[in-house]
Amino acid sequence: MKQLVLATFILAAASTAWAQKVGQAAPDFSAPDVQGKAVKLSDYKGKYVVLEWTNPECPYVRRHYNSGNMPSLQKELGAKDVVWLTVNSTNQSSSEFKSPQEMQAWMKEKGGSPKATLIDKDSKVGKLYEARTTPHMYVIDPQGKLIYAGAIDDKRWATEASTKSANNHVRAAVGEAMAGKPVSVSATSPYGCTVKY
Repeated sequence: MKQLVLATFILAAASTAWAQKVGQAAPDFSAPDVQGKAVKLSDYKGKYVVLEWTNPECPYVRRHYNSGNMPSLQKELGAKDVVWLTVNSTNQSSSEFKSPQEMQAWMKEKGGSPKATLIDKDSKVGKLYEARTTPHMYVIDPQGKLIYAGAIDDKRWATEASTKSANNHVRAAVGEAMAGKPVSVSATSPYGCTVKY
């Protein structure tokens, strides 16, 4: 019983920590894309922006890409002029680090279509956002305010097939915000593999 209470407390504390960032200005950053071009978050002020933390070695990431879930959402929101930035904060000292060329090839193979795939080889951007998992998702509104932070959906444990029936928090947050409604679920506990800092 004590363990259950402790686990519940830790989960609540974690959710609160992420929730505190929602409603605040999203920190600006600059990171190179797979072509070596510097990408700044502030360049996209005036647009909705989705930040996705990724790592091709993570089974959770592979599930969302192999099922077509992540690529289709990138295309769907891209068609609505949402800027999607995929960030790999795996430190260059990690055995799971991918070079820009490897990330570009992997994204192409999976049919991904983010606006840019960023290589955060020193993990500065990941630590700035306190990204914990891959995937870890953030949605930023046109004023530069963070309106969602957490898991991509509500199915932590799922098969590739059942992933498509999950309630997607990112799609919901963008849809509600674009419709002028408050985001009903603005913070959740992210799930996946730990970011390899």
